[in-house]
Amino acid sequence: MFHAAGDFEVTLKPVSAADEGLMRMSIDKQFHGDLEATSVGQMMAGGNEANGARVYVALETVTGALKGRKGSFILAHRGTMSASGQVLSVIIVPDSGTDELKGIAGNLDIDIHDGKHFYTMDYTLPD
Repeated sequence: MFHAAGDFEVTLKPVSAADEGLMRMSIDKQFHGDLEATSVGQMMAGGNEANGARVYVALETVTGALKGRKGSFILAHRGTMSASGQVLSVIIVPDSGTDELKGIAGNLDIDIHDGKHFYTMDYTLPD
């Protein structure tokens, strides 16, 4: 198992129509640190205004270099928020890696401090 860490900037832009029940947004990210990359993707989000329950799902394609190994891979997100707390899962879609990242698998954690986004990633890569 390998470990990577760093920070990233994210830009979210609405792409859904005003009358849609679920919100859709485009995702653009710039990763720094062990992962020097960009990503593009889409997110869908919804919730229950009455009790504060929220959910989002997203897919994004990350392209760049992970500790010098070039290629791309897909991240899949699922996040929920309710009165009992938050749960976030971001996985590297197995076998989605290309070029020098072929065979990558693992997960990514996101932490936000003072408005700045940080990631840690645990992953495997074949030799």
